[in-house]
Amino acid sequence: MAGLSPQIALRLAVLCVGVVVLQVAAVSQVVIFGTSADLTPLVVAAVGLMCGSISGAIFGFCVGFLFDAALVQTMGLTSFVCIVAGYGAGRLRELRDPQSVVVPMIVGAVATAITTFGYGLLNFMLGIDAPVSFLLLRVIVATIVFNAIIAIPVFALVRRWLGPALPEDPRRRRRRAYTTGGLSPLSRA
Repeated sequence: MAGLSPQIALRLAVLCVGVVVLQVAAVSQVVIFGTSADLTPLVVAAVGLMCGSISGAIFGFCVGFLFDAALVQTMGLTSFVCIVAGYGAGRLRELRDPQSVVVPMIVGAVATAITTFGYGLLNFMLGIDAPVSFLLLRVIVATIVFNAIIAIPVFALVRRWLGPALPEDPRRRRRRAYTTGGLSPLSRA
Protein backbone atom coordinates (compact mmCIF):
# COMPACT_ATOMS: atom_id res chain seq x y z
CA MET A 1 0.00 0.00 0.00
CA ALA A 2 3.05 2.22 -0.28
CA GLY A 3 1.91 3.61 -3.63
CA LEU A 4 -1.63 4.36 -2.51
CA SER A 5 -2.71 7.91 -1.84
CA PRO A 6 -4.41 8.94 1.41
CA GLN A 7 -7.67 9.30 -0.52
CA ILE A 8 -7.66 5.67 -1.68
CA ALA A 9 -6.60 4.48 1.80
CA LEU A 10 -9.58 6.34 3.29
CA ARG A 11 -11.93 4.85 0.71
CA LEU A 12 -10.57 1.35 1.42
CA ALA A 13 -11.08 1.85 5.19
CA VAL A 14 -14.68 2.97 4.69
CA LEU A 15 -15.28 0.07 2.30
CA CYS A 16 -13.81 -2.38 4.83
CA VAL A 17 -16.07 -1.28 7.66
CA GLY A 18 -19.08 -0.94 5.37
CA VAL A 19 -18.84 -4.41 3.86
CA VAL A 20 -18.44 -6.09 7.27
CA VAL A 21 -21.40 -4.20 8.77
CA LEU A 22 -23.56 -4.85 5.70
CA GLN A 23 -22.66 -8.56 5.64
CA VAL A 24 -23.23 -9.16 9.36
CA ALA A 25 -26.32 -6.99 9.78
CA ALA A 26 -28.25 -7.53 6.56
CA VAL A 27 -26.92 -9.81 3.84
CA SER A 28 -26.31 -12.85 6.03
CA GLN A 29 -29.92 -12.64 7.25
CA VAL A 30 -31.42 -12.97 3.75
CA VAL A 31 -31.68 -16.62 2.70
CA ILE A 32 -32.39 -17.40 -0.95
CA PHE A 33 -32.54 -21.02 -2.17
CA GLY A 34 -31.20 -22.26 1.16
CA THR A 35 -28.12 -20.04 1.23
CA SER A 36 -27.13 -16.44 1.71
CA ALA A 37 -24.62 -14.34 -0.15
CA ASP A 38 -21.15 -13.71 1.26
CA LEU A 39 -19.98 -10.27 0.19
CA THR A 40 -16.60 -10.38 1.94
CA PRO A 41 -14.69 -12.56 -0.57
CA LEU A 42 -16.24 -10.68 -3.50
CA VAL A 43 -15.19 -7.27 -2.19
CA VAL A 44 -11.72 -8.52 -1.20
CA ALA A 45 -11.22 -10.00 -4.67
CA ALA A 46 -12.48 -6.80 -6.31
CA VAL A 47 -10.00 -4.71 -4.32
CA GLY A 48 -7.21 -7.13 -5.26
CA LEU A 49 -8.13 -6.88 -8.95
CA MET A 50 -8.19 -3.07 -8.86
CA CYS A 51 -5.35 -2.22 -6.44
CA GLY A 52 -2.89 -5.12 -6.70
CA SER A 53 -1.70 -8.05 -4.62
CA ILE A 54 -0.26 -6.29 -1.57
CA SER A 55 -3.24 -3.96 -1.23
CA GLY A 56 -5.62 -6.90 -1.72
CA ALA A 57 -3.87 -8.95 0.94
CA ILE A 58 -3.85 -6.08 3.47
CA PHE A 59 -7.49 -5.29 2.73
CA GLY A 60 -8.34 -8.99 3.11
CA PHE A 61 -6.63 -9.11 6.49
CA CYS A 62 -8.54 -6.06 7.71
CA VAL A 63 -11.90 -7.37 6.48
CA GLY A 64 -11.27 -10.80 8.00
CA PHE A 65 -10.14 -9.33 11.32
CA LEU A 66 -13.24 -7.12 11.59
CA PHE A 67 -15.48 -10.01 10.52
CA ASP A 68 -14.04 -12.35 13.18
CA ALA A 69 -14.31 -9.62 15.81
CA ALA A 70 -17.91 -8.81 14.86
CA LEU A 71 -19.01 -12.45 15.06
CA VAL A 72 -16.85 -13.26 18.13
CA GLN A 73 -15.29 -16.29 16.51
CA THR A 74 -11.75 -17.65 16.36
CA MET A 75 -9.54 -14.70 15.47
CA GLY A 76 -7.39 -15.02 12.40
CA LEU A 77 -9.19 -17.71 10.43
CA THR A 78 -11.20 -15.39 8.22
CA SER A 79 -8.23 -13.03 7.97
CA PHE A 80 -6.00 -15.79 6.65
CA VAL A 81 -8.42 -16.98 3.95
CA CYS A 82 -9.22 -13.39 2.91
CA ILE A 83 -5.49 -12.63 2.61
CA VAL A 84 -5.16 -15.55 0.21
CA ALA A 85 -8.18 -14.40 -1.84
CA GLY A 86 -7.05 -10.76 -2.03
CA TYR A 87 -3.45 -11.61 -2.85
CA GLY A 88 -4.48 -14.13 -5.50
CA ALA A 89 -6.80 -11.69 -7.24
CA GLY A 90 -4.10 -9.02 -7.15
CA ARG A 91 -1.50 -11.37 -8.63
CA LEU A 92 -3.91 -12.25 -11.41
CA ARG A 93 -4.14 -8.56 -12.26
CA GLU A 94 -0.40 -8.06 -12.09
CA LEU A 95 0.52 -11.10 -14.16
CA ARG A 96 -2.30 -11.40 -16.71
CA ASP A 97 -4.32 -8.17 -16.55
CA PRO A 98 -7.56 -9.87 -17.66
CA GLN A 99 -10.04 -7.66 -19.51
CA SER A 100 -12.97 -10.01 -20.17
CA VAL A 101 -16.48 -9.30 -18.93
CA VAL A 102 -16.69 -12.64 -17.11
CA VAL A 103 -13.53 -12.07 -15.06
CA PRO A 104 -15.48 -10.80 -12.00
CA MET A 105 -17.70 -13.90 -12.05
CA ILE A 106 -14.77 -16.30 -12.26
CA VAL A 107 -12.63 -14.43 -9.74
CA GLY A 108 -15.61 -14.06 -7.39
CA ALA A 109 -16.40 -17.78 -7.57
CA VAL A 110 -12.77 -18.75 -6.98
CA ALA A 111 -12.41 -16.28 -4.10
CA THR A 112 -15.60 -17.62 -2.52
CA ALA A 113 -14.39 -21.21 -2.92
CA ILE A 114 -11.04 -20.33 -1.36
CA THR A 115 -12.64 -18.61 1.62
CA THR A 116 -15.38 -21.18 2.32
CA PHE A 117 -13.30 -24.32 1.81
CA GLY A 118 -10.27 -22.72 3.49
CA TYR A 119 -12.30 -21.63 6.49
CA GLY A 120 -13.77 -25.12 6.83
CA LEU A 121 -10.37 -26.75 6.47
CA LEU A 122 -8.80 -24.47 9.08
CA ASN A 123 -11.66 -25.17 11.48
CA PHE A 124 -11.18 -28.91 10.94
CA MET A 125 -7.40 -28.67 11.46
CA LEU A 126 -7.83 -26.70 14.68
CA GLY A 127 -10.25 -29.29 16.02
CA ILE A 128 -13.16 -26.92 16.34
CA ASP A 129 -16.41 -28.83 16.44
CA ALA A 130 -18.27 -28.24 13.23
CA PRO A 131 -20.77 -30.51 11.56
CA VAL A 132 -19.36 -32.03 8.36
CA SER A 133 -22.04 -33.42 6.11
CA PHE A 134 -23.41 -33.32 2.58
CA LEU A 135 -25.72 -30.53 3.70
CA LEU A 136 -22.68 -28.37 4.50
CA LEU A 137 -21.14 -29.20 1.11
CA ARG A 138 -24.41 -28.32 -0.61
CA VAL A 139 -24.56 -24.97 1.21
CA ILE A 140 -20.94 -24.21 0.23
CA VAL A 141 -21.57 -24.99 -3.44
CA ALA A 142 -24.80 -22.96 -3.41
CA THR A 143 -22.93 -20.01 -1.87
CA ILE A 144 -20.24 -20.21 -4.57
CA VAL A 145 -22.86 -20.25 -7.34
CA PHE A 146 -24.87 -17.43 -5.74
CA ASN A 147 -21.75 -15.31 -5.26
CA ALA A 148 -20.71 -15.90 -8.88
CA ILE A 149 -24.11 -14.59 -10.00
CA ILE A 150 -23.91 -11.41 -7.92
CA ALA A 151 -20.19 -10.84 -8.54
CA ILE A 152 -20.61 -8.50 -11.52
CA PRO A 153 -22.77 -5.91 -9.71
CA VAL A 154 -20.59 -6.12 -6.58
CA PHE A 155 -17.43 -5.57 -8.64
CA ALA A 156 -19.12 -2.66 -10.44
CA LEU A 157 -20.05 -1.02 -7.12
CA VAL A 158 -16.53 -1.44 -5.76
CA ARG A 159 -15.09 -0.03 -9.00
CA ARG A 160 -17.46 2.93 -8.77
CA TRP A 161 -16.44 3.57 -5.15
CA LEU A 162 -12.68 3.25 -5.69
CA GLY A 163 -12.46 4.47 -9.29
CA PRO A 164 -12.16 8.23 -8.72
CA ALA A 165 -9.26 7.73 -6.31
CA LEU A 166 -7.33 5.08 -8.25
CA PRO A 167 -4.36 6.24 -10.32
CA GLU A 168 -4.58 5.40 -13.99
CA ASP A 169 -2.71 2.24 -14.85
CA PRO A 170 0.03 3.00 -17.40
CA ARG A 171 -0.43 -0.39 -19.09
CA ARG A 172 -4.11 0.34 -19.75
CA ARG A 173 -3.36 3.89 -20.93
CA ARG A 174 -0.82 2.52 -23.43
CA ARG A 175 -3.20 -0.20 -24.66
CA ARG A 176 -6.10 2.28 -25.03
CA ALA A 177 -3.95 4.71 -27.03
CA TYR A 178 -2.85 1.90 -29.31
CA THR A 179 -6.37 0.56 -29.94
CA THR A 180 -7.91 4.00 -30.50
CA GLY A 181 -5.44 5.03 -33.15
CA GLY A 182 -2.66 6.39 -30.97
CA LEU A 183 0.94 5.69 -31.60
CA SER A 184 1.98 2.13 -30.98
CA PRO A 185 5.19 1.49 -29.08
CA LEU A 186 6.70 0.08 -32.28
CA SER A 187 5.98 3.14 -34.47
CA ARG A 188 7.71 5.52 -32.04
CA ALA A 189 11.13 3.96 -32.66
